[in-house]
Amino acid sequence: MSFLTLDLNLLRVFDAVMTEQNLTRAAGHLAMTQPAVSNAIKRLRESLGDELLIRTAYGVKPTPRAESLWPSVRSALASLEAAVAPETFDVSAAHATFRMAMADATAAFWLPALMRSIENEAPGVNVRMVPLTTREPRPMLLRGDIDLAVGFFPGVAAQLSYETGSPIRHERLYSGHYVCVMRRDHPLSKVDLTLDNYCAANHLLVSFSGRAHGLVDEALAQIQRERRILLTVNQFFTAGRVVANSDLITVLPRHLIASTGMTDALISKELPFQLPAVHLDMLWHERDARSPAHKWLRRHLEGMNSVAQRTAPGTAPRSDTY
Repeated sequence: MSFLTLDLNLLRVFDAVMTEQNLTRAAGHLAMTQPAVSNAIKRLRESLGDELLIRTAYGVKPTPRAESLWPSVRSALASLEAAVAPETFDVSAAHATFRMAMADATAAFWLPALMRSIENEAPGVNVRMVPLTTREPRPMLLRGDIDLAVGFFPGVAAQLSYETGSPIRHERLYSGHYVCVMRRDHPLSKVDLTLDNYCAANHLLVSFSGRAHGLVDEALAQIQRERRILLTVNQFFTAGRVVANSDLITVLPRHLIASTGMTDALISKELPFQLPAVHLDMLWHERDARSPAHKWLRRHLEGMNSVAQRTAPGTAPRSDTY
């Protein structure tokens, strides 16, 4: 293949298909028909001597050659776009609607500061919250159901850290740690929390799926211990209400205790075993990476960490052990 004879329009189609991982969505993004997109990819395959994209039940899967080629193609197209159409974005005059997915406690932690900023800086920006009922939000991003997901996605973040060719981008916003949470007059509130009395208690687990097994159970299994999960709920607010009015105990990220709305009725204790840190990650799709409005939102969330912690009431609940 000679670069001089290569139709550079094919690279633009290639970039769209790699971004969407789906020929139909790529065609819609490019304002082309699907047969035209398929034909363009066929021509690029012939020019490069590689299959590039393999059809699957869920769209297309890039070959190793396509994965190695895409970063250079995307970088080159981004440079050309910046040169031809320099970015201009006036947030005060912008009109945009963002669809975001977060768990209830995460939304309570981040949204107040975000809303104050939007009211003051971007009156034309709207936010639509979508329920987050999974630790795997990538399908929602791939389908275009949401523009951004914020939450604890340990499996996704770990996979994206070494995976190449994925159209999903991610960034860490915050890191914290887990604590044991119980009502203020709980029988365990006045004694040391040991591994034995922790395992002997009845437990509540916040589980989006309803599955009665989580990170704590994996950690306990490693030391040949287990606990009884009497109740699973799918909202942190519900968890706070139940624990504040029962003898159940639960494990929550410390920074999210205030989001239960029951800070005055709860105390937190350090766990008698080790758990990994809890990380709050932001995920978005490559299709939005160069959008000025989307960039503004991401930059704003990046800078909100200290603001959210400083302004959230009760972020540091009273504790017998802190």
